[in-house]
Amino acid sequence: MKIIINAQEREFDANVTLAHVLKELSLDGKVMAAAVNMNIVKQDSWGSYVLNEGDKLELLDFVGGG
Repeated sequence: MKIIINAQEREFDANVTLAHVLKELSLDGKVMAAAVNMNIVKQDSWGSYVLNEGDKLELLDFVGGG
């Protein structure tokens, strides 16, 4: 199935969880926030949150500065 991740289309198996996607992309432990179709998904739900065909996933990491 196709998922859009930070504006890039990626292909994954059906019934994939958000946590699995992060692991596949070597981003587990690096992402601070995730939104699916503009809705924030709490970090404690990533392991059970199943993505669907065509979902738009935004992965965010907070960077300090000033």
